[in-house]
Amino acid sequence: SSTDLGVCGGDARVFIEVLHPKPTLLIAGAGHVGQPLAQMGLQLGFRIVVADDRAEFASADRFPGADELIVGPFAELGQKVKPGPRTYVVIATRGHEFDQVVLQQVVDSPAAYIGMIGSRSKVRSVFDQLLAAGVESAKLARVFAPVGLRTGGQTPAEIAVSILAEILAVQHGG
Repeated sequence: SSTDLGVCGGDARVFIEVLHPKPTLLIAGAGHVGQPLAQMGLQLGFRIVVADDRAEFASADRFPGADELIVGPFAELGQKVKPGPRTYVVIATRGHEFDQVVLQQVVDSPAAYIGMIGSRSKVRSVFDQLLAAGVESAKLARVFAPVGLRTGGQTPAEIAVSILAEILAVQHGG
C-alpha cells in the first residue's frame, strides 16, 4: 500500500532519546558569590536565573551567560518564578532580611534544593522568625543552611565551589 514504510521483511529500529530540560540554578542575590556561582553553574549545564532588586547588579554585564535576569523587589520573586523539582535555589542576598523574604517564598516549593548563605547565628535567627510566622519546621529542615560543603574556603569562588559541590551531591544522590 502507499502507506508502507518501505521495509521489506526487515526490522525497523527507532531510537528515541528523551531530552531532559536543563536543571535550573536560581540565584537570589547578584552579589560577589552570585557571579562565580552563575559562571560555574553554566559550565555544569544549569539554566541560570539570577534575581536581585538592584538592576545594576542583576545585569547582563555582570552575568553574561544568564538565561534570565529578574529585577524587582525580593518580596515579589514568588510571582515571577516558580521553582520546580529540577530547580536548585541558592539564597545569597545582601542581607538576612532579604534572605528571609526569599526563603519564605520558596520553602513550600518542590525545589530539588534550597540553600541559604550565612553564619549559623544568622540562619538560626531567620529560621526562628519563619517558625514564628507559621512555617513548618519540617519545611525548614530541608534547607541547606549554612549553604555549601564545609571546605574552609573563604573567597567568593571557593564559596561557589562548595555550594555547587553540595548541589551536585543532592542532584546525583552523593
